[in-house]
Amino acid sequence: MTTPDVPRSLWPSAAPAPDALSGGLTSADPVTALAAALATSTVTGTAPSTAPVTNSLTAPVTGPVTADPAAPAAPSAAHPVQPAIPSAQSTPVTTEPIGLPGQPAAFSPESARRDFPILHRTVNGHPLVWLDNGATTQKPRQVIETLAGFYGSANSNIHRGAHTMAREATEAYEAGRAAVARFLGAASPDDIVFVRGTTEGINLVAQTWGRANLGPGDDILVPVLEHHSNIVPWQLIAKETRARVVPVPLQPDGQIDLDAYADLLSMRTQLVAVSQASNVLGTVPPVREMTALAHRYGAKVLVDGAQAVAHFPVDVQDLDADFYVFSGHKLFAPTGIGALYAKPEVMRNMAPWQGGGNMIESVGFTGTTYAPVPHLLEAGTGHISGVVGLLSALNWLTSFDRDAIAAYETSLMAYAQQALATVPGLELLGSAPDRIAVLTFTLAGHDPSTIADWLDRDGIAIRAGHHCAQPALAHYGLESAARASLALYNTSEEVDKLVASLHRLQQAA
Repeated sequence: MTTPDVPRSLWPSAAPAPDALSGGLTSADPVTALAAALATSTVTGTAPSTAPVTNSLTAPVTGPVTADPAAPAAPSAAHPVQPAIPSAQSTPVTTEPIGLPGQPAAFSPESARRDFPILHRTVNGHPLVWLDNGATTQKPRQVIETLAGFYGSANSNIHRGAHTMAREATEAYEAGRAAVARFLGAASPDDIVFVRGTTEGINLVAQTWGRANLGPGDDILVPVLEHHSNIVPWQLIAKETRARVVPVPLQPDGQIDLDAYADLLSMRTQLVAVSQASNVLGTVPPVREMTALAHRYGAKVLVDGAQAVAHFPVDVQDLDADFYVFSGHKLFAPTGIGALYAKPEVMRNMAPWQGGGNMIESVGFTGTTYAPVPHLLEAGTGHISGVVGLLSALNWLTSFDRDAIAAYETSLMAYAQQALATVPGLELLGSAPDRIAVLTFTLAGHDPSTIADWLDRDGIAIRAGHHCAQPALAHYGLESAARASLALYNTSEEVDKLVASLHRLQQAA
């Protein structure tokens, strides 16, 4: 039974701003206390960490960019694999924390990648080159150890008991909610609903807000750019409510056709569903401007942030988004956990999606009263360890200067684009000026699955297929493509290995 045994008014709330720790999970910062409790629970065979783990998440980074690599020189066809960005093996790794006390650490890929045990394994006799970050990111040891420590010393259900461990687990869970709110720039933790991931978050909005607000003749605008998870839920609810899903076309370079978007908006438009960064083209649409235009017609805007949150800072209040969703596993956190943000005035009017424990105040056969949001939308036992792992991941990521991360990834993407251009027969899809480091391509004479299999023999992991974005690929007349997607721990040396392997594939043909 998941109904709380302790009155909701007595539940521990999100942890207050941390100060000196008094020890134990009932201290001001449950995750830091968890990490301290894990001192003897380490992952064997991992490199020592160089990224400091802060005691709390801070407000969005506003400090100066402290690491902005110069744009790498373009490689020539004769020398396609000359690294121009410092690689993990060419630059000494400092073992001292970097950055000013109380400020985010300066960023370097070397310091980041040392925290990832999996990046030190081999695949098919070669060092792993993980270029499938658009599908999922790897997990730093801080997250791995926090998960092990939670289950080893702090596991309990939440919101449901007067005993110490229930209180500790609840503190950690609600601290995770507060951390997500800060990470997204939300006004309150109460604006955050935990879900399994982006897909569930979008379905929740479709089945709650959508069912109550969509009707015959209403329009839902969805760019052709979108992931299937931001198309199919709207098709399902549109069929049920007799609304219409209206595609917004793309330009040849992969940008949303903003003129067409403006023309399609009307008083019939009830919702615009748009990704902040494309998983197949890397395009970063002007979401803030698109949202402002939609609001002129009274439409709500849902932003799919699955591919954005790991690459640059997000501020939902600046975007003025009505809904924002993301998945933890794209953000160095565990699978099966994500979050939905909704404006408070919107969330307050959302009906329950699922029924059960946790989302009620009282239950009787003559009537049931419901909990306030966000708990109203979180029926049953949540993914408690997932929230603890998400909090650890956010703590890890925000220990670095995020503007510096974005600058590094932009520079690495430019290098990769220039390097891939030296491969005969290779064509990159999309050339939008604003984009994240997603490189989807075709290679003349080779099926995408063949390309992925060849690269795997060299220990290089990429993705092949339709990438859950068939309309976007159809825009280019394709059914499938290969995709290399970069993250903050990737290096130019790894790009060089990708390019060299593709050259060998072409030569072998």
